[in-house]
Amino acid sequence: MLHRSAKDAAASSDASPGPPQRRVLIVATGRDRGALAAIRAFRAAGWYVGVGTPDGGGVLGSSRASQASYRVPRPRHDGRDFVEGVRRAASSGSFDLVFGGGDDWMAALSAYREQLPLPVAHPPFDVVETVLDKMLLADHAASVGLASPRTELATDEALAGWDGPVVVKCKEHWAPDQTQSLRIEAKLFATTDDAVAQVARIRAAGAQPILQEVVAGSLGALIGVFHEGRLHGRTQQVSTRLWPTPNGASARAYTVPVDEDLSARVEALLRDLGWHGLVELQFLTGDDGVPHLIDFNGRFFGSLALAESAGEGLVRTWADLTLGGPAPTLPDARPGRRYSWLAGDLRRARVERRNGLLRDVVASLRWALTAQHSTLSLRDPRPSLALARERVRRR
Repeated sequence: MLHRSAKDAAASSDASPGPPQRRVLIVATGRDRGALAAIRAFRAAGWYVGVGTPDGGGVLGSSRASQASYRVPRPRHDGRDFVEGVRRAASSGSFDLVFGGGDDWMAALSAYREQLPLPVAHPPFDVVETVLDKMLLADHAASVGLASPRTELATDEALAGWDGPVVVKCKEHWAPDQTQSLRIEAKLFATTDDAVAQVARIRAAGAQPILQEVVAGSLGALIGVFHEGRLHGRTQQVSTRLWPTPNGASARAYTVPVDEDLSARVEALLRDLGWHGLVELQFLTGDDGVPHLIDFNGRFFGSLALAESAGEGLVRTWADLTLGGPAPTLPDARPGRRYSWLAGDLRRARVERRNGLLRDVVASLRWALTAQHSTLSLRDPRPSLALARERVRRR
């Protein structure tokens, strides 16, 4: 199913002769904030952008940066419906390559790449499978000298022997033939007795729960495009507010100078994994100054808009390299750039009420005035309006 607006058709007919416009397809859930930042970045770089979502557009399809929308089912069961959806979109739009917006979309594209008629931007499935497995990722991190929290499978024996607070997560977020989402967000518990219900919930969903040591510290990330052994367009950020609180995604963040020692260890890890393309590695850094690797995002991520605004075109470079383009010459991101996920920050303020609810809300709005946003955009307001309508309908 294809939807095109009149303005896009007119723009196509008025285009002046020149090199063929490159065309990118992004498949994701309709509300993926990272994918929204990516389609805006591609459109700003002059690409023709199509989106494939389970509902045939959603919030992503409402963006002025999206020029065509298709229905692509989630990658579930044997993957046939997903593969057929990508094939139909690729045939209709004559796209040059395809990206997945979330872990499951990325992994499915990688796993089914031989059945698809266009290049997949993500690494081979054995590499993707490794980085999505929290225990395997911890092993690889240790081998290059990167710290990570103690991590164990949540067996009955491990639960009985664990002492103190614990974070419960899914071991991985996608596997072939799964029938439902395996991404159940991480939760912090004071004791394993409190965590038993969450462990049971993850098991009931068909996933493997893990127990992870609690690392008290600030959330940060190192971002870039990895190519031929080097991380290009490096962006390092620190998060100052999270939602859900206290261990969710970045609601506020800002860029800082790159830690060269951390960058060198990250490059060693990526070489060891056989990775290529975009990457965001998240760390928790405590009072001892040691960054602990807690997550690996090898696809579009929530604060991508910050990296795009502070740097020189990460997603465009990733696409160019996938299509055989030359090695990039991207500088590091500029320090001091701000990011806001305003909806998340306001929800956080309602719960945390730092210095009182009103002062916390005002502080969120002040930060947002000079920040790059994940969704909110005066030049592209329809995604924010679509999200607002969805929330009203749900209530």
